[in-house]
Amino acid sequence: MIFNKDIAKQTAEVLLQINAIKLQPNNPFTWASGWKSPIYCDNRIVLSYPHIRNYVRETLARQIEDKYGKIDVIAGVATGAIGVGALVADYLNLPFVYVRPEAKKHGRQNQVEGYIEKGQNVVVVEDLISTGKSSLNAVKALEAAGVNVKGMVAIFSYGFDVAKQNFKDANVELHTLGNYENLLEQALDTKYITQKEQEILANWNANPSEWNAI
Repeated sequence: MIFNKDIAKQTAEVLLQINAIKLQPNNPFTWASGWKSPIYCDNRIVLSYPHIRNYVRETLARQIEDKYGKIDVIAGVATGAIGVGALVADYLNLPFVYVRPEAKKHGRQNQVEGYIEKGQNVVVVEDLISTGKSSLNAVKALEAAGVNVKGMVAIFSYGFDVAKQNFKDANVELHTLGNYENLLEQALDTKYITQKEQEILANWNANPSEWNAI
């Protein structure tokens, strides 16, 4: 679920502006999964632009306060959301932890890095939602540590049906600043893409694993 359409379109505008999101329907990218994709999203670029990272930090923070009320800790998902999660925690003057994909094989063998206490209320910050599996893996690690995960916020979601189902099955509330549908609207409105390219991009989102640009 997006926070609201105005925020979604503004988020799309700034991410396109700094090439954190690239749309190439006629020259698709190849993801690590092997999927061909007309879009590539790297929200870590946000950290290099102070005015945009401030917008993301403050908008996420305001929405956390609005949607989840009083919380005790912000948790970022490694590695993409460590930076933005720490910024949000700083803005809210809250403790910050981050969650590794799996526990370390050495030392204290932590999966959750930082100090948390059982029973604390936590909101997870993520940069990007695709299928949601890695994000929900972080939620499981936090719950195993005995904390109460109130929900998750993220900068952007591809809006895949599989992600919606995964979050529903896990009973985790998700709110994002922007999503794929509003990204395409903004890109078309600003002539970043043509109507034909918009149709190609929409077709990909409907069936990404089988999509072919030809």
